Amino acid sequence: MRLPVWLKIAWTVWLLVWAPVYWRQYGAQNFLFFCDLGNVLIGIGLWLESPLIFSWVASGLLLFQTIFTVDFAGALLTGRHVVGGTEYMFDPGVPLTIRLLSLFHVVTPPLLLWAISRLGYDRRGWKLQTVMAWIVVPINYFWRPEQDVNWARGLFFHEQHVVPGWAYLLVYLTVVPMFVYFPTHLFLNWATRKWTPRSW
Repeated sequence: MRLPVWLKIAWTVWLLVWAPVYWRQYGAQNFLFFCDLGNVLIGIGLWLESPLIFSWVASGLLLFQTIFTVDFAGALLTGRHVVGGTEYMFDPGVPLTIRLLSLFHVVTPPLLLWAISRLGYDRRGWKLQTVMAWIVVPINYFWRPEQDVNWARGLFFHEQHVVPGWAYLLVYLTVVPMFVYFPTHLFLNWATRKWTPRSW
């Protein structure tokens, strides 16, 4: 066993608390956010000790969750948002329970890197993330479009009107895999050459 049982149990318990609270606050469509899908996949990956699942999730989330962490930390330390996207974490109108549960965004990057360092990196991960994006983002585009889940209709939760919606969607499904998932794959592939998977 390469991952501790206590972590597997703790993440499972956390999922059982987080999911119903988020469902009540945001609704079903919120669980199609890549970060929320990633929570469930991480839970599965922990129990299966699957390098493929962790590599899959990392290729899609590592960059964005790191940006979230930087913005959140910057706002805590300076009162200013470096990038944006974490304003709701300081909004008293958002229940404190929701904001505390949202700290999973900060935990995710080190957890993914730690798990990959122990289990190894699977170079197929970014391809699975791409396939998931090709399935999920079109659903986001058509189902409850006003929510703009995963920015399926425009950046930063604002629907764009510069180009036709179908053109934006096609660009999204091409650009994000090419300039986010694949570069993250290259980084992880390079970094893990220095890591030797170890047993617990």
